Amino acid sequence: MRGNSSTIRTNTAVTTVAALLAGALVLTACSSGDGKKGNGDTSGGATASGSGLTLPKLNGASLEVAAVWTGTEQKNFKKVLAEFEKRTGAKVTFVPAQDPIINFLGSKIAGGQPPDVALLPQPGAIKQAVDKKWAKPLGADALKELQKNYSQGWQDIGKVDGKQYGVYYKAANKSLIWYNAKAFENAGAKEPKTWQELLTAAQAVYDSGVTPFSVGGADGWTLTDWFENVYLSQAGPEKYDQLAQHKIKWTDPSVKQALTTLAQIWGKKDYVAGGADGALQTEFPNSVTQTFTGGDQPKAAMVYEGDFVQVNIGDTKAKVGTDAKVFPFPAVGSSAPVVSGGDAAVILKDSKAAQALATFLASPDAATIQAKLGGYLSPNKNVPDSAYPNPVQQKIAKALIASGDDFRFDMSDQAPQAFGGTPGKGEWKDLQDFLKNPKDVAGAQAKLEKDAAAAYGNGS
Repeated sequence: MRGNSSTIRTNTAVTTVAALLAGALVLTACSSGDGKKGNGDTSGGATASGSGLTLPKLNGASLEVAAVWTGTEQKNFKKVLAEFEKRTGAKVTFVPAQDPIINFLGSKIAGGQPPDVALLPQPGAIKQAVDKKWAKPLGADALKELQKNYSQGWQDIGKVDGKQYGVYYKAANKSLIWYNAKAFENAGAKEPKTWQELLTAAQAVYDSGVTPFSVGGADGWTLTDWFENVYLSQAGPEKYDQLAQHKIKWTDPSVKQALTTLAQIWGKKDYVAGGADGALQTEFPNSVTQTFTGGDQPKAAMVYEGDFVQVNIGDTKAKVGTDAKVFPFPAVGSSAPVVSGGDAAVILKDSKAAQALATFLASPDAATIQAKLGGYLSPNKNVPDSAYPNPVQQKIAKALIASGDDFRFDMSDQAPQAFGGTPGKGEWKDLQDFLKNPKDVAGAQAKLEKDAAAAYGNGS
C-alpha cells in the first residue's frame, strides 16, 4: 500500500474530527447512513437500479487501469472495475504499477503502451503528468459528476493551471494510532490525548513486558507520515506550509524540535519492535500484523498509520473495535494533527470509455462498492455513512467529509518526487537513516536540506 498524505487543518476541522473520532471509539452500536445516492445524469444508456448515474454502452471497448495497489486493496478495486464492466460492456484490465508510478508510466509511454487511466498518489505526480503532456483533461460528464459529489477543495487538488485532470477516488485519514486492546488492558494503559500521555502509555506497556511500538521502517513513507503529524501539531500550519514549499530550510529550528520529539520514541531503547534494525526490515503490512498476533505477547502494542490499517488487521484474527482499537494521533502542540492522503484517477489515453470510467469513479456508486469492503475511505460526500462496515470506519469517513475544504496535501506529496516520493532517496531515505541514529538530529537536518535543495532546485 502506498502512503500519501494531505492535511486537513483548521482548528474547526481538527476539533470536529477529534470529536467525531472520540465518539467512534466508544463503538456504540450505531448506523448513521442517510441513504444518499448519486443522481448523475451523464449521457448514455445503462442505468443501475437505485442509482441515477447513467453510463454509455461500451461493448467492444477495452481499458487498462494502472495503480500501485496490491493484495486486498487491489482485489477490492477490481470489484469496482467489474461493476463498470457489467454496466457498460467494456473490458477493463488492472495493471499493477511500481512505485514511483510516474517512472513506471514513463517506461510504458516510451514503449508506446500507456494505460488508459492511472491512479496517481500525489498532486505532484498529476502536475508531472500534465507537464509531460501525458494527462488528458476530464470531459463534461466526469466534471458534472465531480462537482456534484466533491467539496471544492477536493476538486481543486485535482486541477493543474485551473483545468481538471484528477478525480480523487480514494482518501485516507492518516492521523490514527491503532493498538492491541489486550496489551493495553494488561498494562493498565489509557488512550492518550497528548504526546506526553502517549509516552506515559508507552512506558506502562513496556513495564508490562510488551514492546510499545511497531514501526514499518522498510517503507520510508511511514516515517514521513510520523514526522508530518508531529511537525504539523508542534510547528503549526503556517510553518508547515513554508516547509512544504521549501520556503524555510530543513535546518530550521522547528525541524530540529520535531526530530528531537520523534527521537523520544524512535531513540528510546526497546520502545520499537526489533530495534531500529528490525524496524528498517519491517514492511508496512508486517508492522500491522505483528501488532495483532501473538496473543498476550504481540511483537508490539501500538502501530501508527491510517484507516487503511484495517485491511491488514483483516489478515489476522483480531477484530476491529474489540481486539484492535484506535485513537487519534495525540496533540504534540496546541491541537491534534489531522493528516489525510489520496489517490486520483487521471486519463492518459482519451476515449469515450476512459471518460466514462472517470465519471464512474467520481460517482458514489463506485466508492460505495469499495466502502462496503472495508479498509477504504472516499472523499465523495454522497457516499452514505452506512456503506462503511463498522462504527469506527463510519466516523472516520464522516470526519473527513465534515472537514469540507479545510485541508491541504502534505509536504512529502507536494514535494518533487525525488525528495518526497522515491524509495531509497530523499526524505524517505534520510528519515530511515534518522531512525537508525536518532541522536544525530543535526546530521539528519543537513541531509534533508541538501536533498530538498537539490530536488526543489532552490537553495532558499
